[in-house]
Amino acid sequence: MTAHPIELTVNGRRVSGMAEPRTHLAEFLRGPLGLTGTHLGCEQGVCGACTVLIDGKPQRSCLTFAVSCNGDEIRTVEGFDDDPVMTELREAFSAHHALQCGYCTPGMLVTARDIVTRLGDVDEETIRRELSGNICRCTGYVGIVGAIRQVAAGKTAVAQNWNFEARHDAVAAKTVEAAPAAEAAKPASMDFSTAGDGFSVLKQQVTVPAPADQVWAVLGDIRRMAACLPGASVDTVEGDRVTGSLTISFGPIKASFAGEGEVARDESARTGTVKGRGRDAKGGSSATGEIAYAVLPQGEGTIIDVTVRYKLTGPLAQFGRSALVTDFARRMTDLFAANLTAMLTGTPGAEPARSELSFLTVASMMLGALRDRLKALIGR
Repeated sequence: MTAHPIELTVNGRRVSGMAEPRTHLAEFLRGPLGLTGTHLGCEQGVCGACTVLIDGKPQRSCLTFAVSCNGDEIRTVEGFDDDPVMTELREAFSAHHALQCGYCTPGMLVTARDIVTRLGDVDEETIRRELSGNICRCTGYVGIVGAIRQVAAGKTAVAQNWNFEARHDAVAAKTVEAAPAAEAAKPASMDFSTAGDGFSVLKQQVTVPAPADQVWAVLGDIRRMAACLPGASVDTVEGDRVTGSLTISFGPIKASFAGEGEVARDESARTGTVKGRGRDAKGGSSATGEIAYAVLPQGEGTIIDVTVRYKLTGPLAQFGRSALVTDFARRMTDLFAANLTAMLTGTPGAEPARSELSFLTVASMMLGALRDRLKALIGR
């Protein structure tokens, strides 16, 4: 396999090297650069031992290809010697006996620093939720939580605002076979941020080439709306309450969230909200979220303005702030818009092709987003 040249800023130092497309970042850091503080545990993105900062965001280096980080700023556990928050955390971890074998500690410290700087003075429940993507087999987490609470006490949260548009091109929306001649929906724009209450916030805007009246009508039919979202299904609808499920797959982690929600709509303002909660009984992940949307006419088309607030706990929490997930969310939004366009421009009452929807699973979208990113980066 052909190796490609890459340049990174690692712990404040500009480095360059060669990496094959299959080489993950952790391997590159530990091998050519000799930064063995980044530990490899499961190598499936589950344990969190390999967590590093990529452009200021904690991410799993065992799931991140080195070539995808070309031009990025990487910070490993070795790069925090002059960081006052990390100094406090190291001392607190020692005082609270927050490590035994120490194998999870580098990733745990990187995550702990993110909790303190991003959320500030937080309670024990929030800390445990934020740590759900980092596994420790020794301590029982009591000392770890105590150390983080000590350092976080009295500190002020620093808001994060991660907009990935500058680095990653929007993924073109795919149209389904049900309406091959229809004008495609425009790709969604997206902003990602975190709130002090532990929720992540996605703000999206997508244009659909159909009149606002038609778009509003479809969004008012929860079953037709779910039919446009791959992996989603509706079980029951009783008034403003709905039950259903959403099946997703992130690498080795698969989850099928079963839950319930409430739907509210303002007909005069053409705005609506969907609040829901669900749990994956098999994997133990849980999700809580709220979707607020507004339907805005624009010429002969429609803009759907969407704000999503969500919180993940359990194994999937580790992906909650990942750039890859943001790419995936954009792609999912684009596919929803494309399927909605197909429904609106087809024959009256037509539904999107079920075979196409079953093929466009969340797993395939995830792989597609990764493939698009690699093609763009390798072709630089």
